[in-house]
Amino acid sequence: MRLDRKNRAIKNIIYGVINKILTIVIPFVTRTILINILGSEYLGLNSLFTSILQILNLSELGISSAIVYAMYKPIAENDKNKICALLNLYKKLYRIIGIAVLLMGLVLILFLDKFITGNIPDDINIYLLFMIYLVNTFITYVLFAYKNSLLIAFQRNDVVSNVNSVLYIIQSVLQIGLLLIFKNYYIYIMMMPIITLVNNIVIAIIVKHKYPEYIAEGEVDKETKKDIKKKVSGLFVYRICSTTRNSLSSIFISAFLGLNMVAIYNNYFLILNSLYTLLCVITNSMTSGIGNSIVLDSVDKNYNDMNKLNYIYMLISGWCSCCLLCLYQPFMELWMGKENLLPFSCVILFVIYFYSLQIGNVRAAYSDAAGLWWESRYRAVIEVISNIVLSFILGKFFGIYGIILATLISILVINFGYGSLIIFKYYFKGIKAQEYYIYHFKYAIITIIVCCITYFICSLIKTNLFLELTLKILICMLIPLMLYYIIYRRNPYLKYTKYLIKDIKDKNIHIKN
Repeated sequence: MRLDRKNRAIKNIIYGVINKILTIVIPFVTRTILINILGSEYLGLNSLFTSILQILNLSELGISSAIVYAMYKPIAENDKNKICALLNLYKKLYRIIGIAVLLMGLVLILFLDKFITGNIPDDINIYLLFMIYLVNTFITYVLFAYKNSLLIAFQRNDVVSNVNSVLYIIQSVLQIGLLLIFKNYYIYIMMMPIITLVNNIVIAIIVKHKYPEYIAEGEVDKETKKDIKKKVSGLFVYRICSTTRNSLSSIFISAFLGLNMVAIYNNYFLILNSLYTLLCVITNSMTSGIGNSIVLDSVDKNYNDMNKLNYIYMLISGWCSCCLLCLYQPFMELWMGKENLLPFSCVILFVIYFYSLQIGNVRAAYSDAAGLWWESRYRAVIEVISNIVLSFILGKFFGIYGIILATLISILVINFGYGSLIIFKYYFKGIKAQEYYIYHFKYAIITIIVCCITYFICSLIKTNLFLELTLKILICMLIPLMLYYIIYRRNPYLKYTKYLIKDIKDKNIHIKN
């Protein structure tokens, strides 16, 4: 079965972007109300507990990705029995993982106070609060979560995005309303496990309706189990890298600088991560389609497709970097006030952090679709160890600057540098990686030039804060795009980009009609 990759990717991107915009805008509202009503320490606790549970979630080992990868071939071959057997395996494994996470969380409660420096709100029992977060995570695994894999494998991320969007709006409205009425953080947080439960049930009903022929039954053959076990082993260390990146930063900041600085750091990181996850919609929407292409098409075709997508992705990433550089501080001042601002030198580090996260994303989508997690295991281990060691050393001497810089070094040198070599060694065989590195070096230099010119123009604006932010937004909407067009006007990939934009526009019109 050859999936309608292009059209499904476009639909996934459209609905995925809508979902991510909601998850970007709504947290600003809820965090603002939470700080004004209860204080920044509550946000610090939120960030800390979320970070701790993200690390506990490493017990998931990346099984979901391995199962989805294992479905690419049987979907292409229309092998329904194997898909059902994979679902059954996934169901059993996720229930085991859910229990494991719950038990590890209960053990961790004994050491919870060791992660916190500074004052804890008087009305908060950190052990009871952590239990609510833990139950929310437990529910995520044990109730129908395995059914989500079918939608992802069939490249129907749009369904997941739509369900998440609706329920996220409901959760946020309930949380804000209850917070305004009761001014109680426990009631605010209790909405999380309730909505998680509803989300899992709704997804299960939709999957049963769309794919009634696929039910969790049967046994996976030994060869497939062996392959999944190998890939999961690689995925464990692979997932450690991405899962612990910001979690480690929050934990080190909490230990060295206190909960208040964790809250300020995470206000900045929220913006960065919101943009990052918004752009990840593009690569996530295409991963299953890329997997289908890897099964059915040649290596040369996939390499050419990767370069086209990489050009578009880095163009968008460069533009977003310009916006961050010019708009970070005025927006943060308007949102949180001058007393919650970090120095502009930190802003520059955050912008570099953002761009560094983007440069390997398209390559990572192809690596994931090719199932190269086992081959990437050493890269992930080295990255995590270097991040921990550098965060401890640099954080101790340079504070928040050192912690951000530690993450930057591990991303650029190990994740991008070493990680890119792996896919050229194991999938793009015979194609030299140097060309790929040269492309990115050129993209980075052009992005720096565009950022500097745009920032210089924005710096000329001196007026009241709201008007200044508005004018800078207009400048960032126009100047970088004009500069990129002038620089890239003869690039052969620009023509491909124009066709793709036209297809997305046409698809959007079709959806609306």
